[in-house]
Amino acid sequence: MRLLLDTHALIWWLSDNELLSDLAHGAVAEPANVVFVSAASAWEIATKHRIGKLPFASRLVGKLGRVLAQERFLELPVALAHAELAGSLAGEHRDPFDRMLIAQAICENLTLVSNESLFDAFAAPRLW
Repeated sequence: MRLLLDTHALIWWLSDNELLSDLAHGAVAEPANVVFVSAASAWEIATKHRIGKLPFASRLVGKLGRVLAQERFLELPVALAHAELAGSLAGEHRDPFDRMLIAQAICENLTLVSNESLFDAFAAPRLW
């Protein structure tokens, strides 16, 4: 399976937080699965850390590439096709980070690892 971690799933995985569901934990831990982390998540972490919403993320800001390599997660850059789809997705969900992850999952045929049930209104599969 090819997985795309939502930002909260990434943070919960890295902090071994019990909020990460057992199903999601098992899927990320499964060596046969390929796990991607979007550049949008790096943007979200850095932004929320800067404005004080993620004060504990200082160990990630500026070091996320190394952390992902240690976890054997793959970086997923934001491509033009992702941006165009994210901007044109129908629906009420306004969070630009979430819209980008949804678009990337659709474009790249990835399963989103997220507790966001709002994602179910879009064409991307979700695992939680």
